Amino acid sequence: MRNYRRRMGRKIGWRRYEEIDEECRQRGRPPKEVLVEDFPEVKEITPEPLLSEETVVLTIAEYEAMRLVDQEGLNQAEAGELMNVSRGTIWRLLDSGRAKMLSVLTEGKRLIMEQRSE
Repeated sequence: MRNYRRRMGRKIGWRRYEEIDEECRQRGRPPKEVLVEDFPEVKEITPEPLLSEETVVLTIAEYEAMRLVDQEGLNQAEAGELMNVSRGTIWRLLDSGRAKMLSVLTEGKRLIMEQRSE
């Protein structure tokens, strides 16, 4: 159910409405819940030799999208249905995840898997 808050008064010039709490200040839609089959066992990958001190964080959603499309051989629409997101979101996850993996391989950066939050 959507939360509503009554606006007190009108905005005149540069004056603001009364301050509202942090929950109502959030803009846009809340993030959609992403379904994953299983969480990754590997927490970190360190290349040898380590060429950069920079670390790359691969999200669980990026990991799952790459696993479904690249390893399982599903197309983006099928992977989107399994993860409960759109095909466009799968495409964005694949694009960012593959770019991160390539930077780990070519630039010798450390890869850290995002920790799941329960």
